[in-house]
Amino acid sequence: MRRIALIAALTALSATPALAQAYSGNWACRDATTAKAGILTIYGEVYGFSSTVVGDKSSGTGTITTYEDGVGFNDGGLRSTRSIQAGRIIPDPKYGSAIQLETADSIVMLCTPR
Repeated sequence: MRRIALIAALTALSATPALAQAYSGNWACRDATTAKAGILTIYGEVYGFSSTVVGDKSSGTGTITTYEDGVGFNDGGLRSTRSIQAGRIIPDPKYGSAIQLETADSIVMLCTPR
């Protein structure tokens, strides 16, 4: 019984870094109308967003806080211009996973791996 508990604990600990890295990388984002909205790049504790609209104030960089199911946006253009507070990892039938970007009231973008 102790072996099973030890194996389960070690497996859970070894999976934790993998879960934390699930959001890292480049994501192609679409808005509520399914139009291309931009590219979201997340690495470590920072993000960058490049909007498809020239001069869009939401383009730029900022910092994030990592959570078990995604990230929280601390500052930067997405937070100040579009009021995006969180990016949640959700299952996606085509890509395996996606990030849904949310304000306090609604889901505003869906980002899939690029």
